[in-house]
Amino acid sequence: MAQIADDYDRHRNRTICDFQKLLYTVSGKAVPDAYGANYKLSSNFFNRFVTQEVQFLLGNGVQWENGTGQLGEDFDTRIQEIAKDALVHGVAFGFVNYDHLDVFSFLEFAPLYDEENGALRAGVRFWQVDPTKPLRATLYEEDGYTDYIWNTKSKGEFGSILNQKRSYTQTVRTSIADGTMIYDGDNYPTFPIVPMWGNPHRQSEILGIREQIDAYDLIKSGFCNTVDEASYIYWTLQNNGGVDDIDLAQFIERIKTVHAANVPDAGKAEAHTIEAPYQSREALLDRLRADLYEDYMALDTKNLASGAVTATQIRAAYEPINSKADQLEYCLHDFLDGINAVRGVADQATFTRSMLVNVQEEITSLVSAGQYLDPSYVTEKIMTILGDADKADEVLKQMDADDL
Repeated sequence: MAQIADDYDRHRNRTICDFQKLLYTVSGKAVPDAYGANYKLSSNFFNRFVTQEVQFLLGNGVQWENGTGQLGEDFDTRIQEIAKDALVHGVAFGFVNYDHLDVFSFLEFAPLYDEENGALRAGVRFWQVDPTKPLRATLYEEDGYTDYIWNTKSKGEFGSILNQKRSYTQTVRTSIADGTMIYDGDNYPTFPIVPMWGNPHRQSEILGIREQIDAYDLIKSGFCNTVDEASYIYWTLQNNGGVDDIDLAQFIERIKTVHAANVPDAGKAEAHTIEAPYQSREALLDRLRADLYEDYMALDTKNLASGAVTATQIRAAYEPINSKADQLEYCLHDFLDGINAVRGVADQATFTRSMLVNVQEEITSLVSAGQYLDPSYVTEKIMTILGDADKADEVLKQMDADDL
């Protein structure tokens, strides 16, 4: 299921890609239709929904109460990566690698859970650049990790050890005579790989909406097939009772290519044109699109792009994705608490959600309430709405200078 969800996230609808139009002979045998139009259009709903949820919650990064939770300069990027992987695959894994965080996708990491309490106690990360190249794997345990390799020429089910088990943190000594030597090592108080779940159900977000995406793509592709085929002249053949579907398809193909075809004696071919129906399909596509946004609890900006929208209407439109982001935030807090426990750090994370606002209305409300609020607070809020939060301190200094 994780691999299927990964395909949808990469804008590849498995159902529509594997779909094959068929023709049936007079004996009922199904054969591939090699003549008719067969468009295979994949929508990008799943990637759009997952990206929107992640950026809505994490687009402004992670803020720490004490400033000790940050793990590496690219920590915010890694958190976005692991959150998206968790939503797509159902779970992802964060490896506390000394001074930074590494992200392991579920498609490259096999977790080993404790049979008694369900805790993650070990795992294997595996990768292979190409089938002709060696297969590599690393076994992570609580007391260290071991590297393995399977060479293409070697025999044996278990491969060979590339690097013996070593500690997660190592102390090295470098000298001109001896070079670099590892003379001490230590491990973390708990297993340094922490699972990150995408939702409380611990399953991929593709579940429940895959069928609706398939229906949308199949109807859209079928609509294109109909329009394509309706652009040609349709034919009715009389006195041709022995002609089966395959012969008819070959007749149409010959008409398309050489614009002429043989008609048996006493036979007759008449050309017709029809108009492809579209109203019902367009209505169904609109309905499926609306249902997808509603079921995933995503924000459809199409509803906010028409006319002047008040701040109240904007907040109401954001309510579904706010609730969905709450679920992801709970999972993120559990994950961040887990990696902080590995590091022996106590810190609390907060998130600032990215929302569209009615700028004029928001600023007017702040200015109106300015007489009851601290001027510094009002200035910071206005600069944040304008997208220049980093310049708030500079503006406040300038205001103080003007007052003096």
